Amino acid sequence: MKKNELKETPHIKPNGVEIAETILLPGDPLRAKFIAENFLENPIMFNEVRGMLGYTGEYKGKKISVMGTGMGTPSMALYSWELINIFGVKNLIRIGSCGAIQDNMNLYDIVLAMGVATDSNYAHQFNLPGQFPITASYQLLEKAKKIADEKNYKVHVGNVLSSDIFYNADQTALEKWAKMGILSVEMETVGLYLNAASAGVKALTILTVSDHIFRNEQTTQEERQTAFTNMMEIALELA
Repeated sequence: MKKNELKETPHIKPNGVEIAETILLPGDPLRAKFIAENFLENPIMFNEVRGMLGYTGEYKGKKISVMGTGMGTPSMALYSWELINIFGVKNLIRIGSCGAIQDNMNLYDIVLAMGVATDSNYAHQFNLPGQFPITASYQLLEKAKKIADEKNYKVHVGNVLSSDIFYNADQTALEKWAKMGILSVEMETVGLYLNAASAGVKALTILTVSDHIFRNEQTTQEERQTAFTNMMEIALELA
């Protein structure tokens, strides 16, 4: 029996297709489809519930899955929790876009999220008696940095902001985070890293700069789906 056979949730129904222990998690399900069709050998769809496309295939002889997660911490937290706790996924690699907030960053630069600051209250459920450092798996982080360096990709390693707020009423908020050295802002990593920590599995977020918020620079929607191939290659090599 395949490990995922007969297992399903209201949100993921693989119909017996195996979900690999390593999975790439783009926010956009169309990016998952693009990766499966352009990078994986013999991809098989394992999920299409609510349009959240998921595929399993092979990359350089190793089985790997890819699945969309949607936008925001609640969506990422739901899918990553089920992938970890129901389907046995051990290595979860978010590949997404972010808005840069440091002067030395440019469009298409890659960010490896070493740690996460957040305005989310997702951690409250764990009833911890203090602050918890929300960090990536060092093993995945170290390997990703090495891969990026070998490929001569422009990469930044540091802390990102995982925010619940896209349109912030406080227009000075990001300036305050930038002063604390935060590299960029996105919306999903806090849920992923906390779920991984609570289950003892590995997680890493790899981001491509799609916008520079203070310079009002941005990429197109199509580029966000298909042009961020450097980030995708790093993530695939981690498998």
